[in-house]
Amino acid sequence: MRKDKILLVEDDSTLSFIVEDALLREGFEVATAGNGEAGLRKHEEFHPDIVVADVMMPKMDGFEMVKLIRMKSPDVPVLFLTARTALDDVLHGFEIGANDYIRKPFQIAELVVRIRSLLRRNNSGVEDSLMEIAGCRLDFAAQKLFIGSGCRALSHTEAVILDEFFHHPNEVVEARTLMYRIWQNDDYNNLNRLHGFIYKLRKYLSSSSLDILNIRGIGYKLARKMY
Repeated sequence: MRKDKILLVEDDSTLSFIVEDALLREGFEVATAGNGEAGLRKHEEFHPDIVVADVMMPKMDGFEMVKLIRMKSPDVPVLFLTARTALDDVLHGFEIGANDYIRKPFQIAELVVRIRSLLRRNNSGVEDSLMEIAGCRLDFAAQKLFIGSGCRALSHTEAVILDEFFHHPNEVVEARTLMYRIWQNDDYNNLNRLHGFIYKLRKYLSSSSLDILNIRGIGYKLARKMY
């Protein structure tokens, strides 16, 4: 039986050894690299099913490495390991193509759960990731929104929000639910950022028959426009 292949790019040799050993015990095939440049070379040789990468590394950081990996392997899932707590850094990681992130220090069990989740999502196939409501199609795996003959590329955060709405059409989705799914917390300071993403998504949907309604004090609802 073929094992899922993980490329682990981490400059902390002790942490890299611990994580590699744990992943091997979980039944994965693992290749490691100590910086972004080595990670790129290893990616070419190893052809991983998922990339797990630190952000802050010598020679080439994780952001730059993933940008280059995305040019050749646009569909491989990427999970960032980051000691950075600034939300802008996390959002930047999503914008350049990350699928998930986990903050250091982390529990190995949580890392394994995140990895398996991304692999399941990626292995489910593009067809299974498609959802359609009122002529609008969301391809979560490819992070694309189709309206009629048009197609719009989505950021990871935009795709996550729409995925939640498409799974719960005509239902109120609490703002805190969205914030937990995006940022793993419901910090009030994130609320304005969430509003900003909702505003952009409303513009994307403006040519469709769908709209995102604001449910004051609670959250939002994806529903048909009232003409």
